[in-house]
Amino acid sequence: MSCRREKEGSEWEGRFRGCGYRWTLSRQAIIEALSSTSDHMSAEEVYNAVQKKHSSIGLATVYRTLEILVGMAVVLSFDFGDKRARYELAERFSKKDHHHHLVCNDCGKVVEYTEFIGDEIELLNKTEKGLSKKYNFKIDNHVIQFYGLCKKCQ
Repeated sequence: MSCRREKEGSEWEGRFRGCGYRWTLSRQAIIEALSSTSDHMSAEEVYNAVQKKHSSIGLATVYRTLEILVGMAVVLSFDFGDKRARYELAERFSKKDHHHHLVCNDCGKVVEYTEFIGDEIELLNKTEKGLSKKYNFKIDNHVIQFYGLCKKCQ
């Protein structure tokens, strides 16, 4: 679900208000934590980052807020096979900064790559167009993850 944007206050505040949510200190702190890294953070890692500045924000608040942010399409949730959701800001995953992932099955290392994205997008556009037509389904994004063994684990 994506929500309309309002132009009052900060851009983030407008996005939250446009989706019917309040802009709170905890939500701001979580967005800042996700914005400050290129890592794919678990909820516990987000919590630890937030705790450095805002010790009053609890782990349950982090989980609830991440759920809201995923529902608002502000944050993307990934499953890299370790039974822990990982999060990153959706704006990092936009067409401009589009990337995919290589995931090591042994050590869990995640590598973002941008090489060959042009070739992949050309193939995916054709595939998305065919799927959209066949199933009358509006596709607005995709995630590609390749699994295997990194150099260290081979």
